[in-house]
Amino acid sequence: MQPTTLLTDTRRNGTIECHACARHCTIRPGETGFCRVRTNENGKIKLLTYGRVVTAHVDTIEKKPAYHYRPGSNLLSLGTVGCNWTCDFCINYPISQSHEIKGEYFSLEAIIQFAKTYKCKGIAFTYNEPLIWLEFARDIGELAHREGLFNVIVTNGYGTAEAIDLMSTFADSVTVGLKANASQKFLKEHSGISDPEPVFTSLQRLKRRNVHLEISDLIIPQGGDSLEEASHLCKWIRSELGPDTPIHFISFIPSYKMSTVQATSQTVLEAHCKTALESGLRYVYIANFPGHKRENTYCPNCNGIVIARFAYGIHRWNLDNENRCKACDYKIPIIGCLTQTPPEDRYAPVIFPPMDLLYVCEGLTAFQQDKSDDTRTG
Repeated sequence: MQPTTLLTDTRRNGTIECHACARHCTIRPGETGFCRVRTNENGKIKLLTYGRVVTAHVDTIEKKPAYHYRPGSNLLSLGTVGCNWTCDFCINYPISQSHEIKGEYFSLEAIIQFAKTYKCKGIAFTYNEPLIWLEFARDIGELAHREGLFNVIVTNGYGTAEAIDLMSTFADSVTVGLKANASQKFLKEHSGISDPEPVFTSLQRLKRRNVHLEISDLIIPQGGDSLEEASHLCKWIRSELGPDTPIHFISFIPSYKMSTVQATSQTVLEAHCKTALESGLRYVYIANFPGHKRENTYCPNCNGIVIARFAYGIHRWNLDNENRCKACDYKIPIIGCLTQTPPEDRYAPVIFPPMDLLYVCEGLTAFQQDKSDDTRTG
């Protein structure tokens, strides 16, 4: 089964311009785009990964990361193969950089049934870039809505106006994953893009479309951890998206072609948090450093902890039924109330274990090896 692909323009002699991402690939008949999954078949785009799932896993919404949308909900997270970036540091490189079209075939109905069987509240499109398989994601997402589920997208944001508008028709929450403070120099060298400007345009467009929006920022040593660039980024977020936009700083885990680069230090992550707060952002997190105080949500008014977390789990909820701080009545911008998911339902492999399960395991291991160090909670 193939959808009617929306994100294209037809040119002369059957050549197609693809509008799935900001590369705007010109694809001749019989050829594929940069992502390796969108091919020109008889003058029409064929999505080679449509209906194919290479990995699926049950996990929590906090792991996306998304802390301000339906907290505590568990999701069926799906991925295919391919990407529109070539990140040297990608932890999911066996699927994102794969040149082989692979994955099991599943109907839309089967995918939704997986979610229901595992008591999931929503679907997450993640692990590899959803923009390049957006029509497949849309068809899943539309059926998910009809079946009472919500949709979360994790994307690099390197899209076109047409793609972002299509995404907005079925996405309830979007986490845009920035890398290296969106440093143009770093991304050109390590991700294969010349200019991150389309990412910022996508962020503005998502904001205008009233999609719930959160931002993650992977902080990478040796060029991807500039506090000057972090300050510029955070001030842009405050100005263009608003001070209530959550930002999650993520510790780099050595992988792929950057396996010899050291992991991001706690000191560097904390410096980024300080920069974000000084720039006027109110909800600043460290996403994958279990036990650190910046896992928690703080009330901007009284500075009390309103949501206490550890390793993506919620352990204390100090909000009333309207998501107001119980101490001072300040309204916290969170969509939905707490969903209490039993521990045994929080994580489960469904099709194949996802590559970025390492992401959680290595973070937890680092904490467990040094759990006597009280600076992590200070």
